[in-house]
Formats: sequence, structure tokens, C-alpha cells
Amino acid sequence: MKPVIVALDVDNQEQLTKILSNLGQPQDVFIKIGMELFYHTGPELVKKLAKQGYQIFLDLKLHDIPNTVYQAAKLLAQLGITYTTVHALGGSQMIHAAKDGLIAGTPAGDTVPKLLAVTELTSISDEVLRFEQNCALSMSEQVMSLAKTAKKSGADGVICSPLEVKELHQAIGNDFLYVTPGIRPKGSSKDDQSRVATPAQAREWGSTAIVVGRPITLTSNPHAAYEAIKKEFN
Repeated sequence: MKPVIVALDVDNQEQLTKILSNLGQPQDVFIKIGMELFYHTGPELVKKLAKQGYQIFLDLKLHDIPNTVYQAAKLLAQLGITYTTVHALGGSQMIHAAKDGLIAGTPAGDTVPKLLAVTELTSISDEVLRFEQNCALSMSEQVMSLAKTAKKSGADGVICSPLEVKELHQAIGNDFLYVTPGIRPKGSSKDDQSRVATPAQAREWGSTAIVVGRPITLTSNPHAAYEAIKKEFN
């Protein structure tokens, strides 16, 4: 079954416990922990949840000089996570270093976490790309270029919009992970997302995994919402 990853965009243990208690058994749940929660609770919470059986996407978007990223990735690999992220804009050496750090830090007998590269943030507009990042490429060309660099540099996949997946599959191949946020079930509010797709569209276009937050966590029955989205995506 392809993963539906629940984004836990909270900043305290009480909210986290409440959400997790309403999602199902740990072995059936894949969660995303981002900066907000990680910086509040630290790595011990990640290790604890991994030991309980949760699959974890630790989304910290590392972006620094290669040696610093290597050392950070080496530490993250010891937490029992499944996915983690770097910024593709950090360049090929940095992406290589992150992958090497994950391999070096993974305890013997454990699976090396998958490395996902973030292309351009969904908050970056064409205007910002052109006039602040001084990039001559269009957004689609830039995302494609960064995704190709990520694959050549040892990443296992990218974080991208579901609207970009079909083109990326054609250009980069099927032996790569395409993890897509911006998923909204039909009839749901877009909230602050501008480029969205339904779980069924993400399945059709070839997303490897999808990330869903508020349409699950803010409902009256998170478990039912989670199971319905899993069914639609698979």
C-alpha cells in the first residue's frame, strides 16, 4: 500500500497525543514531523514514536555546507526514521553528503532512511524565482533541473507538487520517489495551498506517497478520514 503521511503540524505533546490517539494503531500510521514539533520536543520524541511502530517522515529540510549536513544526517539516521529531507538548492555535493551521512549513521541491521530533496518551496512564486533568486528558468524547468540533480547526487526522491509528478516520471523515471503535499479531498478547503490535487488525482498522476494534514487532523473523526484517503489513494 502506498503511504498516506499525516502531517503533525503541532508544537506541543498534548496536541500530538490527542491526534495520534485518533489515527489508529502505530503500525498502520505514517506521520510527518516538521520543524515546529521537532524543535519543541527534540529527537527523543522521534525515537520514542519510532519504537512504538510509527513510520516517520522527519521533514527538517537540511541546507548547509556538505560537512555540516553529513554530520546532521548521520545523527538523524539513528532515530529510526523512514524519510528525511534536504533542500536540492544546496547542490550536488551537499546532497551526496546527506546520503553518505544517512548511510554512515544507520545502525547495523536497520534500513537506511530515504533521502528526499525539496525542489522549490510551494510558497515561491514565478516572480520570486526570477527577481529574488535570479533564476532564468521557468518554475517547471527549475523543478525539473533540481530533481535531476537530486537523482544524480544520490537522493531517493523529491518533494514536489502532484501537478509536476507525471512530467517528472517521464523525464527522471519510475525508480525514484515522488512525495507530494498539497492534497485535498474533493470538497475540502484549499487553506493556504495554491496548487492542490485530490488523492485520486495524485494516484492517477503517479505520486509515490502523499502528505495530508488538516483534512485529517481537524476532522471530527480523524481515523475515518485517514482510512478514506488511504482507500482513495490506493
